Formats: sequence, structure tokens, C-alpha cells
Amino acid sequence: MAEAMRPFLDAAFGNPSSGHWASAPAKAGLDRARSQVAALLGASPDEIVFTSGGSEANNLAIKGTFFAPNRRAAHIITSAVEHPAILAPCRFLERLGGSVAHIRVDGTGRVDPEDVRRAITPQAALISIMHANNEVGTIQPIAEIGAIARQHGIRFHTDAAQSVGKIPTQVDELGVDVLTMAGHKLCAPKGVGALYLRRGIEVEPVIHGAGHEFGRRAGTESALLAVGLGGACAMAADLAPLSRIQTLRDRLWQALQDRFGEGAALNGHPTHLLPNTLNVSFVGRIGADILAQLRDVAASTGSACHSGQIELSPVLAAMRVPERTGMGAIRFSLGRRPAVDEIDQVIARLATIAAV
Repeated sequence: MAEAMRPFLDAAFGNPSSGHWASAPAKAGLDRARSQVAALLGASPDEIVFTSGGSEANNLAIKGTFFAPNRRAAHIITSAVEHPAILAPCRFLERLGGSVAHIRVDGTGRVDPEDVRRAITPQAALISIMHANNEVGTIQPIAEIGAIARQHGIRFHTDAAQSVGKIPTQVDELGVDVLTMAGHKLCAPKGVGALYLRRGIEVEPVIHGAGHEFGRRAGTESALLAVGLGGACAMAADLAPLSRIQTLRDRLWQALQDRFGEGAALNGHPTHLLPNTLNVSFVGRIGADILAQLRDVAASTGSACHSGQIELSPVLAAMRVPERTGMGAIRFSLGRRPAVDEIDQVIARLATIAAV
């Protein structure tokens, strides 16, 4: 990505929205990047809006629908395990008179499409269900929910920040009208993302100003960041490396089962799961305490510490994971080039640190 972006630091630094000679290389880079993003999603370039990241894209999807000129309803249907970039805008719109239904999930973090159907009212304006969960990696039945949305003529959005580049995300196969991606989740720079808007979908801009991004997101575009995202999308089109990543993920999980038995519990769905994600609880332990001793391992825990008190992750709470189990949760995310010896080192370290 760095090599593709370098010319836009050294020379092609013009404003892509201007019409003079200095803007031409930047405009060409922006157009190429838009086509690369669109190709990954099976979309058209004019259906791609560049944003500052996944959070802005989610806000545009939700607030943009709520405030859209042609909106006739104000009810939003989402799930109980969405990212804060979905839940927070929904809470904001509730203060403005909107209503929100939060669909429950089962013990694996998965939504039942029939629960979505039952939540539909005549006031429903948008269904927003994430493609894959950011904490446990559970993949939702998006295509089935999309079919329900089409039957009722309701706009359907999915936050695919976690899934793009890891599993297929062709918008027609998913049956979505709006889709969010975040650049840093697929090896692009931080600070760039995109929103897919199916042709004909109207949204009110969250950022008002000049008519950038087809009038849907004001602000001079960064060709530099867009080129980084486009290059990442071109690389992510090849999903072949993910089979090896999944094999190593499964190696890690099997080793933890062998070592800890019932002292290690999987959080998430056993099969409908991102190939690079493993969320495992060390039962009876505190995940943050274990991570503190894994200083050179970039993992995370879903529990949060507030004023000295550790709280269970909202996602695990929504999945009804027992507190004694959920407090020991750690999420391991494998990159695109994990090494076998790295996995084995983590296993050995955990065997020592989390020994029970």
C-alpha cells in the first residue's frame, strides 16, 4: 500500500475536485481507487462514497436514512450486538423521535431472520444488521435478512467492516442496499473507509458543504488515503490465503482445548465464524490479567474496566454468556500472513500464564 500511495505524497498532491493540471493525477488516482473498491463489492464506482472510516460510514447510513428527503418512516431495526458506531447513532435518533428495535441473538451471537421479520412495522425505515461481529466473529445470515427486507420494501444496511477482505462481500449476493467498510480492517491506512449506496438510494449528508462524492459527503477528497484503500481492496479480492489463516486459527483453538479442556470456552458460532477470529474465555479468570502478561501479543479483551470494576462485554452479555466465563474472554485476530511458530509461541505462553 505504501508504494501505491507514495506518488500522492511526492507529486500528485493536487485537489482531485479541481479542474487544473495539478488535479488530474489526483483525480485519476481517486477514480481508480473507487473502481477497485467497487470491484471488490461487485458494485459500480458511482455507488461508492469515500469516508473517514467505518464510523462515519455507519453514521451516514443511519442518519442519512433518517433525515433523507424522501423518508416517510422513523423506525430502525438493528441487533443487540452491533458496534457502537451503529448503536450510538440509533440512540441519538431516538432522542429526535425515532424508534429502535434491538433484535436479540442466540448464545452464539447469531440473529434469527424471523425475529427481524417480526420486528417490522409500517414505520420501519431501515434494517441494519452487521455482517460479522467485531468481538466474537459470528457471521450473520445477511442474505436471508436481505430477502425479508426486499419483501417488505425496507432499506437494508450491513456493517461489513469486519468481513470485507475475509469472506465474500458481493452486495447482490448479500442482498443489501447499503454497506459499510473500514480501511484499517483490510490493511489500508487508518482514517479512510467507504459506504456502498445502491443506485437510487438517497441519503442526507452527515457532512454538509460542497458537492463532493456525488453530493453525499462534503469535503475535499484525499486521493492519498483513497489510493491506499483501493490497493487494499485489490489485494483483498484474493481470499485464497484465508484458508491457511483459518487452519492456523483452528490449530490455536484445538491446542487451547487440549490444554485447558472445559477451562477454555469458545465465544461465537462454531462454523458461521470469520476465518481469522477466535474469541475464547479462560473460565474463572480475568482476560485483562492474562493479556497484561502477553505484552508482545496484540490481542484484546471484551471486558471493560471502569473505576476499578471490570464489566462484562455488552456483546457477551447479549449472548447470555455467564459472567464467570465472559470475564475471561480474549479475542485473537490473525493477520494475512501468520506464521506457524507465532501461533505455537502464543500457545506456549498461554499454557504458562493461564495454567489452571
